[in-house]
Amino acid sequence: MHILWTVILGFVVGLVARAVMPGEQKLGLVMTSVLGIAGSILANYAGQALGWYRGGDVAGFIASVIGAMILLYIYGMIAKKS
Repeated sequence: MHILWTVILGFVVGLVARAVMPGEQKLGLVMTSVLGIAGSILANYAGQALGWYRGGDVAGFIASVIGAMILLYIYGMIAKKS
């Protein structure tokens, strides 16, 4: 059940990140979910490295969206080159 909630929350985070980022992102539903989940993971590890979260804590929604936006920016830069 935990994995299902992770995927749903990752999808919502990915949708919010895509809505906030300027420009058009051509990602499907699966890539949007992967983007949101990866953004959450990025925010969690970055927050732990900066001392914002302790081990075992999870990143907040806003931090997850910011992490997803960073990944979306990187993805856009890579996709633009090819």
